[in-house]
Amino acid sequence: MYFIIFILKKTIRMNALQEIVNMMNENEKKAFIQYLSKKNKRKDTGNTALFNSLKTDDINYKINTLENKKSTDAYHALRKRLYDSMIDFMANRSFENDTSQENAVLRLIVVSRLFFEHKLIKTAFKCLAKAEDIALSIEHFGLLNEIYQTQIQFAHFNLSEPIEKIIEKFKANKKQLEYEEQLNLGYAVLRRELAAIHHEGRIVDFQSLIKTTIETHGISLKQRLTFKSLYQILFIANEYASLNSNFSLIQPFVVKSYRFISKKTDLTDRHLYYHIYILYFIANFYFRNGQFRESLDYLGLMSAELQKQSGKYYQRFCLRYFLLLAFNENYLGHWQKAIEIAEKALSSNKKTDPNDSNDLRLMLIVFYLQQNAGRNAVKEMAKLNHTDSWYEKKMGMDWTIKKCLVEILLHAQQENTELALSRIKSFKRRYKKYLLTINEERVVHYLLFIEQYVLKPEIIKTQKFQIAIEDFIVSAQNGPKDIFIMSFLSWLLAKVRRKTTYETTLNLLTAYFPVTNFI
Repeated sequence: MYFIIFILKKTIRMNALQEIVNMMNENEKKAFIQYLSKKNKRKDTGNTALFNSLKTDDINYKINTLENKKSTDAYHALRKRLYDSMIDFMANRSFENDTSQENAVLRLIVVSRLFFEHKLIKTAFKCLAKAEDIALSIEHFGLLNEIYQTQIQFAHFNLSEPIEKIIEKFKANKKQLEYEEQLNLGYAVLRRELAAIHHEGRIVDFQSLIKTTIETHGISLKQRLTFKSLYQILFIANEYASLNSNFSLIQPFVVKSYRFISKKTDLTDRHLYYHIYILYFIANFYFRNGQFRESLDYLGLMSAELQKQSGKYYQRFCLRYFLLLAFNENYLGHWQKAIEIAEKALSSNKKTDPNDSNDLRLMLIVFYLQQNAGRNAVKEMAKLNHTDSWYEKKMGMDWTIKKCLVEILLHAQQENTELALSRIKSFKRRYKKYLLTINEERVVHYLLFIEQYVLKPEIIKTQKFQIAIEDFIVSAQNGPKDIFIMSFLSWLLAKVRRKTTYETTLNLLTAYFPVTNFI
């Protein structure tokens, strides 16, 4: 009995069925039960009862089902039938409720072909003309390709329209479609490689890979850009800058993005998802380069876009927005406001992407550390309770390394010597070789200073150690500028200069980003 309970808890609760149920709102759940009732030909099918048990996560129902039938086969067959029904229901409902312009074009293409079959020629061409207008307005080259092919296929029904004109439009659109397809291929290759870098620690010369991919797929910024293609290019550029801890590398992309948006104001609402993402990338670029007020300007634009279309994309992007907002406020000297933003965002948005929640929580821990609020930091760190291996797979190698370093600093600050040394030991065992392979010796060197301080806190008073730290800070400043690296350095420098971490951080900013505008 206990074995069955254990297996069910491990395998049933987190299966695909449960995940689909969790997607549904209350109205969809009620509609699905009605859908099952109409579909069921027998009263003893059990699918409605199983669905109700999934809604409440009723483990007792599942166990009783197995005990009564004496067979797991019957239960799994029932699950399979329910799964298929849920897929059909969600697919139909999505299509019915989808009021997007893409869906409107698809419907017009389908119905036009139906009208052609029934010789309703005039009505069919009117549907295609309407579909073409919508597809042009949203720059959807794939749908335009279908429209022009259909117009060419049935051109013999409309002799008043020169076929050469249709063919010319088809060929011009084909070039745009081919470029979009090539960009999609290149984007897919680079994203897969980025996933391997982030989650598996794969060692790759990403700069060479970008160059090879661009050459292979004929990608060029000189081509006509769309919101989608600009998003794809900015995504790769943003990740490349992050890997190199140098966001000044992608300034040309950001300038081009700004110019693009400025000229396409009439299309921004039609490409709202990509528009929001582009604004986020630009805001992130300015933040990572220490240009906080410029970043806040773009966050203001992003906030306005998040309210559009009844807040359609608010849940998708809100934590990213609050993350950058809090970061900017904190480094502008408004630490109370930054902490308030982060705390409120975490407590008010519990159904957002867990990865975004983890980002926000780690940031909040850093803020607490900067204010010497160790108790609050420990409380939040306890919520990041998965293993390093788990975080590497979910959040990526770079994020996990930062999380481990923050945890070490927290233990050091709380004078938890044994815990700090234990985490340092496991960190070196797990990441030292990797860091040296990717030429991040400064992280290893930094950890050595932390270890020396934890083992012998009084070393911070010695002139030799102080000079070594100051020299290390100077050499780090000569490399790529990255505000996150600067924040780690500030914690160590604060110990040497016997000042608060936050005060040291703000002072170091002026040397780190001398051309930016600070308070």
